[in-house]
Amino acid sequence: MTSTAMPTAEQHGLVAHSDGAFVPVQTRSERFRSTNVDDFEPVNGREHEWKLSPVAAFADLTSGELDGSRLAIETTDVPGVAYSYLARDDARIGSAGIPEERASANAWSSFGEALLVSVTGEDEKTAVVTRSGLGAAPRAAHTVIEAAPNSRAMVVLEGTGSARLSENVEIIVGDGASLTVVSLQEWDDEAVHLSSQFARLGRDSFLKHIVVSLGGQVVRVNPSTHLAEQGADIEALGLYFADAGQHLEQQVYVHHDAPHTKSRVTYKGALQGAGARTVWVGDVLIGQKATGTDSYEQNRNLVLTDGTRADSVPNLEIETGDIEGAGHASATGRFDDEQLFYLMARGIREDEARRLVVRGFLTEIVQKIGSPELEARLTAALEAELQGS
Repeated sequence: MTSTAMPTAEQHGLVAHSDGAFVPVQTRSERFRSTNVDDFEPVNGREHEWKLSPVAAFADLTSGELDGSRLAIETTDVPGVAYSYLARDDARIGSAGIPEERASANAWSSFGEALLVSVTGEDEKTAVVTRSGLGAAPRAAHTVIEAAPNSRAMVVLEGTGSARLSENVEIIVGDGASLTVVSLQEWDDEAVHLSSQFARLGRDSFLKHIVVSLGGQVVRVNPSTHLAEQGADIEALGLYFADAGQHLEQQVYVHHDAPHTKSRVTYKGALQGAGARTVWVGDVLIGQKATGTDSYEQNRNLVLTDGTRADSVPNLEIETGDIEGAGHASATGRFDDEQLFYLMARGIREDEARRLVVRGFLTEIVQKIGSPELEARLTAALEAELQGS
């Protein structure tokens, strides 16, 4: 496990220039990192990584003492998927990434053991890890998902019930492996969940990473993917539905660091009710070694009522001109009146027509999950959200 003591200037978002002077961070890969919470200054909400977040709602998770004991979990018994616990000094811990902000570092400094989900075998399989009813005390957790070379699996990490949880999730995808990881947040209304998720992809490997956030008062899931070896491929999908007073946030980072890598990022969300807030920040960095990169990211938000706010910030950094293609898109808007008119002209009531439009907008993500059972469950959950609109 790595802990890096850094100069105060670097803690303030500065890096050393070639002439010895400190200058502001110029690229995402230069951000300060450490596994020690004391290396980060207290959060005040003005930092670049926190300026869109309600930091007062989770001050106990960024600065307070966290319970790092094992979480109560339920797991499915599936051949080819094994569960165990790792000591803090295991070499796999920190191999996919380390914290860039204080909440993640506080969880890293606090956890006692890491849950290891080991995937082997080339047959398709689905494993579910459920965290439920964690209570109101602030807690820390660390999970490592390791897919052996050429293995195949879907791993679902789901959260239900009450929680005040800050966690780190590391995803290690071996050469030639194909892994789907679903982070499913269906917490109770008062729950707070901060999750930093780091993935490292081996040669010719594929990761489908899906974030689904429906429940919780504040949910902040930040996936970072390192395409470290030639031919690595990431499909990052997100689905969220924010109700009144709910804050749902995703800050997505994809680092192309090897030749002929590919990424597709698609996040879609809907907002309804006074104070509903969503945040999506998408960073894609195409490094100097990443020749032949093929990358595209997009975020779409559908506003259903007044009094909501959706922040959508796509960023793209390119350090080599020898790429297949790269682009990004962002859009936030209300209902398409023509779609509503088309449906209502065919005898469909306005309220039902509105639900059909929203369902069609979000179903694109649901249908890409690859698990009929989970897709049906999420379709029902979205229908329940729409019935309450």
